[in-house]
Amino acid sequence: MQFFLRHKKLHMVLAAELFLLALYLFFRQFRPLMNFLASHVTVPLRRGIGSICYLVDFSVAEALCVALVIAGAVYFVWSIAAVCRARGRRAGRAYSAALGLLCAGLGIYVGFCFLLGIDSYADGFQEKSGIYARAVEERALRDVTAYFADELSQAAGKVARDENGLFAVPREEILAGSTGVYDAVEQQFPFLAFDDPGVKPVYFSRVLSALDFTGIYCPFTGESNVNMDSPACLLGSTVAHELAHQRGITSEQECNFLAVLACTTCGDDVYAYAGWLMGYIHLGNALYTVDQEAYWAIRDTLPETVEADLAAQSAYWDQFRDKTVQKVSNQVYDRFLKSYGQTQGIRSYGTVVDLLVTYYQDKI
Repeated sequence: MQFFLRHKKLHMVLAAELFLLALYLFFRQFRPLMNFLASHVTVPLRRGIGSICYLVDFSVAEALCVALVIAGAVYFVWSIAAVCRARGRRAGRAYSAALGLLCAGLGIYVGFCFLLGIDSYADGFQEKSGIYARAVEERALRDVTAYFADELSQAAGKVARDENGLFAVPREEILAGSTGVYDAVEQQFPFLAFDDPGVKPVYFSRVLSALDFTGIYCPFTGESNVNMDSPACLLGSTVAHELAHQRGITSEQECNFLAVLACTTCGDDVYAYAGWLMGYIHLGNALYTVDQEAYWAIRDTLPETVEADLAAQSAYWDQFRDKTVQKVSNQVYDRFLKSYGQTQGIRSYGTVVDLLVTYYQDKI
């Protein structure tokens, strides 16, 4: 009893966090409740917080991450020093330090569960639109991939390029055009209507690349943040992906699909190129696994400019591939996705192909 009382505050915090987590885990199975909370609580709350954070140009989410890293380092050093000074009470002091760290980490996770996890158990884009991903035939996959390759080839000649034929539209210009990307999609799917505040560039974008992220939506600040170091040819589709999260869509596969749809229908040539390129990459990768001959037959129809962008994209990400940091980041993110309903984890990105083929095969 004395041991509990000695760490009473931390134990009470831990108990409260575990109670909240238990509530979330129990009630997330009730879809009507999740729909109500998502529509009337979590989405409006994130947008309200975002309206405040968007009053400044820099990423509040990134600033908080930097502050968290610094605070964590200070806490670690302080805890080591406190344990060393404790002498006869070192075990208790070490326990207190570890318990404090546990409470902090669990508190952040519980915050994610309530701010974003609830939306994962509510109706997503497929339920609201009636467009469901389904298993596709190989022939349909070939046809849609060829369609995307053709559209991509046409779009490639409508964007600025450098002397080497590489995509050369300034990143700042791409970000400036972000607020109108969903205009056409909102007319088709009114439930996606939202007054976009735009996206924010990440200052430490190289760190994001090392972690294998091109963008990130932060539910604690309501901000969409994008990597400004990775190749700009796909920046438009990254912007559209993060803006899909602003609309309460948590599924990564649905956000990728919406990114392609928004980019290719918004009327902006730069975004259209990014959308067709993103869609082609997903479709082409899937086709390659089932029919390499068909894949290369379609790939050979692409102009040199597209090939140059694809090569630059691969070269950039190759420098981070198989690095320990990236592997750990992928494993952590995979488990995180699974923890709030995306049971396929990182593999859920691949299933966007089913949505693309299902939607576009009737439009060819």
